[in-house]
Amino acid sequence: MEQSRTKASASTIRLNKIKTYFSKPHNVILLLMGIVLTFTTVAPIIAIVQDTFKIHPGTIDAHLTGQSSGYTIVNYTDLFTSKLARANLWTPLINTVWLAVGTCIVSILFGGIMAFLITRTNLKFKQYLSSIFIFPYIMPQWTLAVVWQHLFNSNAVTGTSNGLLTSLTGITMPIWWCKGLFPSLVVLGLHYAPFAYILIGGIFRNMDANLEEAATILDTPKWKIMTRITLPMVKPAILSTILLVFGSAMGSYPVPHYLGLTTLSTKYVSMNSKYTGEASILAIIMMVFGVAIMLLNQISLTSRKNYTTVTGKSGQISKIDLGPAKWIIAVILVCTTFFTSIFPILLFAFETFLPNPGDYSFLYTGDMANLTTKWWITSENVTENGMYGQMGILYNNTIRTAFFGTLFVSVACALIAGTIGTLIGYAVSKDRRGKWANYVNAVAFLPYLMPSIAVGVAFFILFSNKYINLFNTYWLLIIVGTVKYIPFASRASLNSMLQLSGEIEESAIILNIPWIQRMTRIIIPIQKSSIISGYLLPFMTCLRELSLFMLLCVQGFILSTTLDYFDEMGLYAFSSGINLILIVTILIFNTIVNKVTGASLDKGIGG
Repeated sequence: MEQSRTKASASTIRLNKIKTYFSKPHNVILLLMGIVLTFTTVAPIIAIVQDTFKIHPGTIDAHLTGQSSGYTIVNYTDLFTSKLARANLWTPLINTVWLAVGTCIVSILFGGIMAFLITRTNLKFKQYLSSIFIFPYIMPQWTLAVVWQHLFNSNAVTGTSNGLLTSLTGITMPIWWCKGLFPSLVVLGLHYAPFAYILIGGIFRNMDANLEEAATILDTPKWKIMTRITLPMVKPAILSTILLVFGSAMGSYPVPHYLGLTTLSTKYVSMNSKYTGEASILAIIMMVFGVAIMLLNQISLTSRKNYTTVTGKSGQISKIDLGPAKWIIAVILVCTTFFTSIFPILLFAFETFLPNPGDYSFLYTGDMANLTTKWWITSENVTENGMYGQMGILYNNTIRTAFFGTLFVSVACALIAGTIGTLIGYAVSKDRRGKWANYVNAVAFLPYLMPSIAVGVAFFILFSNKYINLFNTYWLLIIVGTVKYIPFASRASLNSMLQLSGEIEESAIILNIPWIQRMTRIIIPIQKSSIISGYLLPFMTCLRELSLFMLLCVQGFILSTTLDYFDEMGLYAFSSGINLILIVTILIFNTIVNKVTGASLDKGIGG
């Protein structure tokens, strides 16, 4: 009898613990999100690993095995040991690693120096430079790659139409400058330099100046102050930049594609039709790098609390007097940012009025009479004059449909990813030391560190088969975009939730205010600016995404894949026009958001 009572008591205790656990909303959120994120992150990885062993009819693995179905390891043996192993694996892998490393170096040097000049010196035009510097990241990734082509290509070196430099001066740049690793890492470095600028600039702005001032009083050389004091203090921001940029550069497709560099991402696209299984192995290799980056990120941020700003620090920031150089450096930076931010917009607009887009040879003779508006206003299907049966941009149904499709996908991804990310940030902040909360936080952040094209490949394999076929549907784009962009919202929400005192919600709980009302009337209004940014970042990024979506839909579905289609067809006026539409759309939305909400990527950094 006593034993049965003990068992009943134990079961009652367990039942009460379960009820208590689920009575807390953040526990329910963590449980549900953990299950959902595990499926959306792990299931695609399992699908793509399975695909590497699968025999695909009509491909090289079917030819080598003599079978049309089943599983084999021939994909691995052929990729790693065949005569084509160097061309299909090792060269792209080496190029990809060098591209990622070079991109990190360029972005940290350019963005870090810019952050230092803006925050710690008396440089002129700081507000303008701070605002304009983030433009390359707002623009589509391939923008600067196309600009590089139009500036430096030449018939003598690249076999294409002469670019602006050759047309105006007759100077031809060497092939290593026009195509390959060097221009790719420079362009990607410029694209991701705002990462370094924002992260390092925030540290510089909030840095306690007492240490540097004490070293100055002791007549410590400036170089030693920089290497022994300043750089160690910004080390966390530099490490974060390296991790984020390296992972993003690993999966970049547009830049190496336009600039003629063979990487894992471009090789995957070229191999996917005949070497399907081996191409999936390339995607797995990119994913391995992503997982390794996540582990490094977790290790580096283990002592994250040590880098928080504490009260009582010096409120003064020592400004370095550049003397007359403040004007010289400012002019140099104004010119540089003009070519990385404003010039692309002008160039793409000008391209759409050229009779032969990409050919600037007429500038050498000064003949401007041949400029045309046919690429914009042709209202009929014209087969001659290079139109190839296409209507002008303003009348083109394909472009119009793709534009509204892009807006629909972007809004849907922003709403879903923003809401899920906000809930994850709230739940993790309530149980920040819990193992399950840390797991959910890590799994939610993993897709961001994984190369975009690898994520797209995984979901393509998972949802494009005889059992589930969502290929070329908005459903698939929204699912993939949501999973990829949840980290934006979850990190923005988590950072804001950690700033809130627990007493705020506890007071509402004492008054028996339901959880939904606590969220909508107390917590969200207090941190609305940070939470809004969790919705805006997915929206802005989704507008210009190509690598993630290129394998999931055909041309005409969204603007980025439509641009790629027109570019492959040689209709450069249309691709330039679409690029211009994308840039202007992003800038308009960004400006509206800044005016309405006050949110800005560079806010708090500029002078």
